[in-house]
Amino acid sequence: MGPKHVLTTVVTFLFAFLLSGQENAWRIVSKNEIQREFSEDRTQIYSDNIEMAGKRVAAIVNYAIDSMGNLAVEREVFFPQLHPYIKENDPSWYVYRSYLKDTHTDAILPQLFIGEKQFAPGPIKKSTIDGMLHFEHHPATSGIVLKRSFLPSMSERLFLERVSLTNTTDSTIRLRAAQMRLETKDSGQKGTFTTTVWSDVPDAVQLKAGETFSFSISIAAQLNDEVLPASDFEKTWAERTVFLNSISGSLQLETPDKVLNTLFEFSKTRASESIFESKLGLIHSPGGGRYYVGIWANDQAEYISPFFPYLGYDIGHRSAMNMYRAFAKEINPEYTKLPYAFEVEGLPPPSPLDRGDAAMIAYGASQYALATGDTTVAHELWPLITWCLEYNRRQLNEAGVVRSESDEMEGRIETGDANLSTSSLYYGALRHASDLAKSLGKSNTTIKRYQKRAKKLRSAMDSYFGAAIEGLNTYRYYDGHTKLRHWICLPLVVGIDDRKEDTIEALFDRLWSGKGGVHVEKNNPNKSVSEIFWDRGTLYALRGTFIAGATQVYLDKLQQFSKERLLGNRVPYVVEAYPEGGMAHLSAESGLYCRVFIEGLFGINPTGFDRFTLTPRLPKEWNTMALRKIKAFGKDFDIEVSRTATGANIQIKEGQTGKLLLEKNSNLQQPISFQF
Repeated sequence: MGPKHVLTTVVTFLFAFLLSGQENAWRIVSKNEIQREFSEDRTQIYSDNIEMAGKRVAAIVNYAIDSMGNLAVEREVFFPQLHPYIKENDPSWYVYRSYLKDTHTDAILPQLFIGEKQFAPGPIKKSTIDGMLHFEHHPATSGIVLKRSFLPSMSERLFLERVSLTNTTDSTIRLRAAQMRLETKDSGQKGTFTTTVWSDVPDAVQLKAGETFSFSISIAAQLNDEVLPASDFEKTWAERTVFLNSISGSLQLETPDKVLNTLFEFSKTRASESIFESKLGLIHSPGGGRYYVGIWANDQAEYISPFFPYLGYDIGHRSAMNMYRAFAKEINPEYTKLPYAFEVEGLPPPSPLDRGDAAMIAYGASQYALATGDTTVAHELWPLITWCLEYNRRQLNEAGVVRSESDEMEGRIETGDANLSTSSLYYGALRHASDLAKSLGKSNTTIKRYQKRAKKLRSAMDSYFGAAIEGLNTYRYYDGHTKLRHWICLPLVVGIDDRKEDTIEALFDRLWSGKGGVHVEKNNPNKSVSEIFWDRGTLYALRGTFIAGATQVYLDKLQQFSKERLLGNRVPYVVEAYPEGGMAHLSAESGLYCRVFIEGLFGINPTGFDRFTLTPRLPKEWNTMALRKIKAFGKDFDIEVSRTATGANIQIKEGQTGKLLLEKNSNLQQPISFQF
């Protein structure tokens, strides 16, 4: 089954093609499945890739379809816990961000023959994504239909491809196979690594009329004397299916818009699968071919961990606590800056940089602690949160805003010595910390201290950052900055709406780029800067706009953005950035997409272990919306919103019994307080 057309440079073609404006061809089959069909006589040229992961393996499957319908696949397979040496004969150090990895083309497929003629698949018929990746071909000239499925093991160092052959003729077809087995060895700090690629196809296959035969191609790794993972397709498929069903069965979005519902479902999967075994325990990592068995103050502490309580994903909870504990070990009485990351299973970055990481950690950890509804968790995290708050207080400049060397962009673009992002996150953390202090029974002095600091900081932020930029009454990102920057959305996210009208115009008029979402910055003398977009900025902007009550602006842009990410030419998840990273499917961004709905559309804001405020933003085009099987605050509950003549009827119900816990009419503007 050797490929006639070898895939050489999927990525080069892919990203020139992604932004070409070609008509969308993917369609929604169900809330958990999308599909793209290809005509047998007029096949559309197409290429893309998708990442999938389990605890010990990650893979980016690149695929390309040419004008004749020929499919070529490259499998970039990573074994995150296995790290090759950085220098030959130096066992004391291994490559920074180094993982045992290799790229496998279709040359690894066993060759199949019918008589003396090599079997060649028919042109591609359709591709399907449902938490796994599938391809189906039109019948080959031999009458055989080929189907292929790709999936990672959720527990082993193993990536599988399943090949199925169906005889569509009235006669028996006899095939013989040229066996294939490849083995390579590497060495690293942990010992010897063996990568093995093999198939379980027999030497000869007899396919009767209408019969289907399947075999697997396995890519696996061993450390030292580990037993080679078995090529057990049924077990691997079952484990992946259990994971997908578990994620699908919790935190369900219901709106009249199928695209939003479906991308929400897909985002839950991508947000949750990128959790790996490490020396720190189970930890969430971004992925994307570059970031495994490592944690960052933005991706993990700020973006993804506050999402897991709502999903009720136990492995996600464990990864969050392992991450926060790693940062907590670094707090110190001198209040020197924390590492912004722990990469390659616990190594701090070689060049420490204060990106406002203490603000990121305090903001994320305080939200997480409240939403879990777990006092034990909150007591454990309290010292980390309070240390981070005090660190930020000590970084205040003469104007009363927080100094930091950079932000999460890590110097890619100028941020000055005090930026809006760090101060905004510190402000949000102070507000959540005051609620957390109250829930933990801390003194009124402590509670009022954080409230007073938040109030003072808000005033300082307006004086220092508030400015007319490009004719709009919004924010400058740092002292002397004269361009609009995507992170001007952050005050909206943390509840500061003093300049919301012009800020929203800046985000969704001046900075909006359609398929790219919100650009980092426009009109920069460096033209390459004006081309950059990071989905995290778009997702924060969408969330903040909804929190600020600009529902219709939000909905139009959200729908446009979501359709592009789910059904466009780069699918099926939100991405990291362009051009950097080639629009990689980093995992935490998918968590941010879900938070657009949790905190934006439904306006959930945790205020205690058993309470929250709710400010739904039902769009005028919709009569109903619901968020079901929410697992936050240690409960299982649904939120239903229905149109009324004056606003909406809000109902909160127990998830298991349907018991009505709250019913209240809302004008869709004022928050509703709820306590279990």
